Amino acid sequence: MTVIDFKAFIGRLATSSGETILPFFRTSLSIDNKSVAQDFDPVTEADRAAEAVMRRLIKANFPQHGIVGEEFGNEREDAEYVWMLDPIDGTKSFIAGFPIWGTLIALLHKGTPVFGMMHQPYIGERFSGDNGSANYSGPSGERRLTVRRCASLKEATAYTTSPLLMNAADRAQFAKIESAVKLARYGGDCYSYCMLAAGHLDLVVETELKPYDIAALIPIITGAGGVVTTWDGKPAQNGGRIVAAGDARVHDAAMKILNS
Repeated sequence: MTVIDFKAFIGRLATSSGETILPFFRTSLSIDNKSVAQDFDPVTEADRAAEAVMRRLIKANFPQHGIVGEEFGNEREDAEYVWMLDPIDGTKSFIAGFPIWGTLIALLHKGTPVFGMMHQPYIGERFSGDNGSANYSGPSGERRLTVRRCASLKEATAYTTSPLLMNAADRAQFAKIESAVKLARYGGDCYSYCMLAAGHLDLVVETELKPYDIAALIPIITGAGGVVTTWDGKPAQNGGRIVAAGDARVHDAAMKILNS
């Protein structure tokens, strides 16, 4: 099968997960802390229910495929096709009632993300890409996603979810980026990468990402004409320290600073 053959099914996954999540949003829902350290890594009933729904659909339609999900672990992760699921990326925003979260659905073929979608059911937005092109559909209609040109860091708008998520050494390197760009803002989670693909910001720098945090966003960013790698220039699908840029010149400049 080609990626095109999977697109309608990915739409079904997005619709089903969204219908499962929305009844929980802005309600008094129970929250568990997954972290064994001192930090707070929340998970809700909505996360678990949405991933369970998507897993059931995948197993019913593609039983030979693998699944890697945030909440229920890995199954057949060495299969030719693997689905990578993050039911709610931005759970901290979700539990605070802010709509800056999304469901991330990636399809990997032989370990490479070949299609990705970010679905925000409350706003009704979908961002999708297949590395060759990227698209938006939402309240304002449908359109192609294209990154914007930006010649240098001093003209760039940069985002990170929070520098507090970084270790001290990485935070110090990110501070150099902050001082070099025109504007630096915090928050966003998966939305930052989608806004980069849509041409509204220029640079996203993060650390400590899991594969399911980034895999779905790679085909969207590259499909829109952007660049996304690890800080040391490797493919981004395994997570870790990630740098994404709309313009290759900004990516190069950021890489020089982050590795200085």
